[in-house]
Amino acid sequence: MNYKIIHKTEYSYTYPVNLCYNEARLTPRHHVYQQCNDSQFVVQPEPKDCRERRDFFGNTVYYFTIQQPHNQLTVTVTSHVELKDRELQLNFAEHLSWEEAHQQLHTDLNPEILEIRQYVLNSPMIPAMSELHAYAEKSFTTGRPLLEAVEDLSTRLYTDFTYDPDFTTVATPLGDVIKHRRGVCQDFAHLGIGCLRALGFAARYVSGYIQTEPPPGREPLSGADASHAWFSVYLPQLGWVDFDPTNNQMPTDQHITVAWGRDYADVTPLKGVVFGSGTHRLSVSVDCQRLDSGV
Repeated sequence: MNYKIIHKTEYSYTYPVNLCYNEARLTPRHHVYQQCNDSQFVVQPEPKDCRERRDFFGNTVYYFTIQQPHNQLTVTVTSHVELKDRELQLNFAEHLSWEEAHQQLHTDLNPEILEIRQYVLNSPMIPAMSELHAYAEKSFTTGRPLLEAVEDLSTRLYTDFTYDPDFTTVATPLGDVIKHRRGVCQDFAHLGIGCLRALGFAARYVSGYIQTEPPPGREPLSGADASHAWFSVYLPQLGWVDFDPTNNQMPTDQHITVAWGRDYADVTPLKGVVFGSGTHRLSVSVDCQRLDSGV
């Protein structure tokens, strides 16, 4: 499946900004199920300095600085991505209990496993909370296959929490989301990760896009034509498996991965420092187009 994604971010300032330093994580990743064939990064006004690098998690980071007065900043990223079918080794996964997976994760001395353990630890936006453990353990009954338990957890998050784009911001504490049972995809991804880490599993945050073509008369999935977020859990001998609690599904050929890390703070799409005064207005638009094969 081929996609063309146009992600446009516009900042409008009440007074001129004289200098700004920025970094963006807006280039889709390469992984076993996804190939980013082309990605063009356009900034207006033209940057004085710009360069690419890879961060600790392997995400593409585009750094740029503008050293001239400007009242508006526009960042447009156009990417062409090819997605492949996700063929999971379910025969193995269906029989791997969460207890067995937990033991392997914490006792195996394989270098890959040792590196994965960093995703078991707390992170800036996902602190340890007793509420997370209490909520998660209801899905992890004795001997239950890990994938089945995580799928049940994801479904419960979808059922128990209300999608409400007006309730939270990127800075809303996870405790408030749990208390009020409301939030958006970022919050639900953090909840899933926090629950899994509370039980000792490795889980990471995934940012990206979701494209849908709903049947006539049906509403599109939450997060369509916008930045989206979900989580992944690590299964020893299998690898990372994605879950989207916002839409109660396992991502297949509709989810385009941009970046991953411990939580949202590691994959913020665009952030920076500006030198100026006044306020700003932010506008973000995403156009995610499914193309015919070979286009």
